[in-house]
Amino acid sequence: MSKANFGKAIFQRARSPFWWIRYTPPGQKQRSESTGTSDYNQAVLYYQRRLGELATGKYPGLAVERIRFRDLADALIEDYIVNEKRSLPETKLRLKKHVLPAFGHLRAAEFGTAHLNRYIKQRLKDGARHATVNRELSVVRRAFQLAAQHDPPRVARVPYVPRLKENNVRTGFLEDDKYDLLYGELPEELKPVLMALYHWGNRISELTWLQWPQVDLRGLEVRLNPGTTKNDEGRVLPIYDQLAEWFPLAKEIRDQKYPDCPWVFHREGKRIKNFRKSWANACAAAGVPGLRPHDLRRTAVRQMSRAGIIEKVIMQVTGHKTRNIFDRYNIVSRRDLDLFRGRMEAFREEQKGTREANIKTLVKTLGGSEHKRKEGGKTSKSFDM
Repeated sequence: MSKANFGKAIFQRARSPFWWIRYTPPGQKQRSESTGTSDYNQAVLYYQRRLGELATGKYPGLAVERIRFRDLADALIEDYIVNEKRSLPETKLRLKKHVLPAFGHLRAAEFGTAHLNRYIKQRLKDGARHATVNRELSVVRRAFQLAAQHDPPRVARVPYVPRLKENNVRTGFLEDDKYDLLYGELPEELKPVLMALYHWGNRISELTWLQWPQVDLRGLEVRLNPGTTKNDEGRVLPIYDQLAEWFPLAKEIRDQKYPDCPWVFHREGKRIKNFRKSWANACAAAGVPGLRPHDLRRTAVRQMSRAGIIEKVIMQVTGHKTRNIFDRYNIVSRRDLDLFRGRMEAFREEQKGTREANIKTLVKTLGGSEHKRKEGGKTSKSFDM
């Protein structure tokens, strides 16, 4: 592209590696702005974009143009703190480890598909799963959405953030014998957590934030208040089996040793926040390495389904919002297949006995008819003679 076409509108400054542009916003003085690129063709595209914004009235002003992604990330964290988002720790970790190192220095106005594609390619190359990358991209998407909703807007546009196709249908679940082994290997404060996950199939966050005022020992139920669950809808969990024995005892111990502790599941009076290492060590010792707390959701759904609980009630207890999610977790195990095989073989064996008896009866009947037919034939022949 010829540099003469734009005259002095695109120029270079001493001691600056980048091309600069000149333009005059309506009713304002002439402005100079760095394009942030040393490629002349890219500078031309930048200049043309700016002219297009001026012509359509979408010019955001240099204050918006100077905002970098790290500023948007700071605003995102502030929003999560104000709204008491439970995903705050995970969001901070994703920003610190991956998102900010890749995008923090970029101006929000320059952010585009090319940056995202490079990020996705590198993260997949590093071994990250599609689901993991999607969670990181969701942080980027949310940061831009909040900036656009700000008054006045902090960004001129919200870039398209792709979503990778996820094929991460999980298949892990915990058999009864392994449950007993894992229960024995876990630290004392985590045994009730395992018990609750195994019986209710709910989410970890719903347990770690559970407080005693939500527990009704007389009515044998636990109430998850609206706003404390993933979909913000309240639920009622029945207290039964081992839980019916544990809850009164846990309440008594808490009243004696930690009367000021509101948390049902706690570690010496403090809310349990992270137990990845203890969980991983116990799973390895119990012979179920790699088992995750979330795998207990599938286990609970399968147990309830085997017990004959209707699907609507199962979804109410576990917190599954849609039927397709329920289908994902109601996984057929080898034990289920063995049970299916045994029942079908018994059925076929029964059918086989009935079939053989029917065949014998049929053969006997056909044999008698043939005998009579032959006898009838001889009589006819004798009669003719």
